[in-house]
Amino acid sequence: MCSLVLKDWKFALDSHRKNFIAKKGEQIFKEGDPVTGVYFVYRGNVKVHKHWGDKDLIIRFANSGKILGHRGMGTHDAVYPISATAIEETSLCFIELDFFMATLKVNHDFAFNLMLFYAEELQESEKKMRNLALMPVKGRLAVALLQLKEQFGVNEQGCLNLELSKQDLAAYTGATYETVFRMTTELINEKLISSIGKEILIINEEKLRLLTLDS
Repeated sequence: MCSLVLKDWKFALDSHRKNFIAKKGEQIFKEGDPVTGVYFVYRGNVKVHKHWGDKDLIIRFANSGKILGHRGMGTHDAVYPISATAIEETSLCFIELDFFMATLKVNHDFAFNLMLFYAEELQESEKKMRNLALMPVKGRLAVALLQLKEQFGVNEQGCLNLELSKQDLAAYTGATYETVFRMTTELINEKLISSIGKEILIINEEKLRLLTLDS
């Protein structure tokens, strides 16, 4: 947002944004809450999640530069259709809805790029729905691990650069904790990944990627 708005608009942006820190485990907003504005992540990681039957499904993760709360825009008396929770201490910027809508009307480059982001996000949501319906859990777990590597990269040890609980990994995969635990053990035994404490190391990305082709 800061890089795409008009130069003169940045002064208005500075006076309207509110910066704050969310502690690890703190809920930023909850599914069903009235929409008050949108959030941008400065630093840290946030899980975006939604109730799915009797389970909690993680839709995506938002790290530095990502937007939150935008899915609730566009209708009168709108509510957030998802929840957002910090998975580590996270620095955020909040923009009230009225000012954000004014920003879209004035800053065409920003509005155009947000439209492209919506289109990309819709495609990813459709892929996830297809995977949930057709792909076995082992394949979905492979998809999840590869997506996490692409988004967050790896640390000095080569492990995924994200602290993620087994429960959150299961919620991101769209399966039960017990099933994901069993599939993770299989991947370890097949020497596709290894587990170092709470961290995951992808050993054979090529074979792991082959699992994502199954349906």
